[in-house]
Amino acid sequence: MKHSIRLIRESIIMSFQALSVNKLRTALSLLGITIGIFTIILVFTVVDSLEKNVRESVESMGDNVVLVQKWPWAFGSDYAWWKYLQRPLPSYKEMEELRLRATLAEAISFEGYLDGKVIKYRGNSIENVTVGAVSHDFAKIKAVELLEGRYFTEQESAAGKPIAVVGADVAQNLFNNESALGKEVQLLGRKFTIIGVFVKEGSSIIGTSLDEILIIPANYARGIINLRSERIQPFIQVKGKPGISNDELTSELTSLMRSIRRLRPREEDDFALNESKLLSNQVTSIFGVLSAAGWIIGGFSILVGGFGIANIMFVSVKERTHIIGIQKSLGARRTFILIQFLSEAVALCLIGGMIGLVMVFAVTLAAQYLADFSLALSLTNIIRGLGISALIGIISGFIPAYTASHLDPVEAIRSGI
Repeated sequence: MKHSIRLIRESIIMSFQALSVNKLRTALSLLGITIGIFTIILVFTVVDSLEKNVRESVESMGDNVVLVQKWPWAFGSDYAWWKYLQRPLPSYKEMEELRLRATLAEAISFEGYLDGKVIKYRGNSIENVTVGAVSHDFAKIKAVELLEGRYFTEQESAAGKPIAVVGADVAQNLFNNESALGKEVQLLGRKFTIIGVFVKEGSSIIGTSLDEILIIPANYARGIINLRSERIQPFIQVKGKPGISNDELTSELTSLMRSIRRLRPREEDDFALNESKLLSNQVTSIFGVLSAAGWIIGGFSILVGGFGIANIMFVSVKERTHIIGIQKSLGARRTFILIQFLSEAVALCLIGGMIGLVMVFAVTLAAQYLADFSLALSLTNIIRGLGISALIGIISGFIPAYTASHLDPVEAIRSGI
């Protein structure tokens, strides 16, 4: 056991000595594997970060919520968009009907969003604000947190008061870090009193963040916004009671919506019931394809780097043939020679891999500070990068190492004379 450890240690020492002697060649060898590891791990890091952000956004919707919408959440060549285009949009009246009839729902809200609006306060104004027209149960389904102030009371929602709750970014940009409570803003030609500010949530990749939004009671919005317009894409959110499965809730909603819309038994549904698990399934499918693409893109880069390492190792064996012959004539075993050159190849690849990982880490820092995008190099990807590096070192270095270990000592010594 001690002899084997000493053998491996001496082989590794000799491999590093060989690398330090040929600094330029070592640097050129590192370049290929560094670019390869940088490419493949950067692709995986971006894909993992995007998937994490999407999943967090999807999970924020809740796993016991069903959305009544015009368009189903589905993709593929069989998506019958021409059929869905003819469907009516969910209406505020249908939401009220569902509230009266549904027995399995804990909360039901109507929502519609109008993008690109301008909000003014005295001399200040901000553009591209999203205006949300929501019914009272919105806060029960979304489970919103308030930085200051409060949400609409049920009486204020029913009466349609000209009041609003704003996102953290809207409040900060419009009121210059002053308290937003009680201030009157101008929107859509009307004045609204701010009664609350949402806690800052951060960006959401599927657009569910409340940071750049202003919500008003849907009952008031009905007088100034067409809630049945394609522009706002209205929908109804339904949250099931505790212990009620989404299948049970979906079954009841299907029956109620068909009844409300007076569909005949043989008529197809003219509405879609969507839930977060549909998006989760699509996310899994999409990012599975992206991961496969990452392997293909990075694989080509790694392949080029591996050929570069193998080529350099063959050159190294050729240059040190005389030394190999002397080592073997002095009693060095084939295993010693094999490990010596294999260690050199693995060391080259590991050093290149570590440099590539450092470059990926630098990119993640730049993305966070310059683009405000959450990009993180995970421990899994670090281990994956080092593992791929070591594997490529073994594969690309084995044949040169095997060739060196099987050289005839007499012929090897003679080649150097």
